[in-house]
Amino acid sequence: MAAVRIALAQINPTVGDLEGNRRLIERAIAAARAAEADLVALPELAITGYPPEDLVLRPSFVADNLRTLEELAPAATGITAVVGFVDRDGDRIFNAAAVIAGGRVEGVYHKHLLPNYGVFDEKRYFTPGDGILLGEVAGIRFGVTICEDIWSPDGPHVATAAAGAELIVNINGSPYHMGKGRERQRLLASRARENHVAFAYVNMVGGQDELVFDGQSCAFDAGGALLARGPQFAEDLLVYDHAAGLDTEGVRGSYSPEREGVRGSYSPERGVPVAPEMGSAEEV
Repeated sequence: MAAVRIALAQINPTVGDLEGNRRLIERAIAAARAAEADLVALPELAITGYPPEDLVLRPSFVADNLRTLEELAPAATGITAVVGFVDRDGDRIFNAAAVIAGGRVEGVYHKHLLPNYGVFDEKRYFTPGDGILLGEVAGIRFGVTICEDIWSPDGPHVATAAAGAELIVNINGSPYHMGKGRERQRLLASRARENHVAFAYVNMVGGQDELVFDGQSCAFDAGGALLARGPQFAEDLLVYDHAAGLDTEGVRGSYSPEREGVRGSYSPERGVPVAPEMGSAEEV
């Protein structure tokens, strides 16, 4: 049975700090490699920070973000990474995810569903994508989606699963409100069951202006069972083993953003790595 070790890096990028974000992403990739992960996922727009808003209207900023992606590519050797960035095609810009492996960008996915309600204003900046992206790592076929793409029952995850993906990696900049983590988990369990596909969901932490990001990255098998869950409001590298089908075995590691590599020594603990959830009053 094919198996893949997945790392979900819930980091705290800073809007506009391309160089600082690059270093943060490189450290997360290095920590995932040290944990012997086959694939590491970083949050939505991790290179630019989220939400970049009017910064993406500056052609020089978009160009610098693309150059940062190219500078990141050599970090992905011996591991596959999914990284959020801003892509450009002529005058159009996209909320995008790059799959980098072997030291180069292997594929790019453009977010389909652009939220434009509440705190979101993505239709002002981005053009919606219209394709799917499939890759393969450790014998398992995976697809990529971005945040809002999974909130619609007929979003691009449906076509991705139908095209043969066994795992969908969903990268996020999902802001917090009370109970949001439990809401996300119910949604992911439903999407997994509906489409008979596993999900790996990574979210950022930290804050930007009035927004707070709560992490709580998580993974579900194709039957909708919770495989792994990261902590709330804390940077973490959540590492677990995913096997094709429903048989899974989890391991947990962590990394420190202040140091290169893994915080302390990495010692896998067998069992499902599920961080405890805060109560409503505690998380607020």
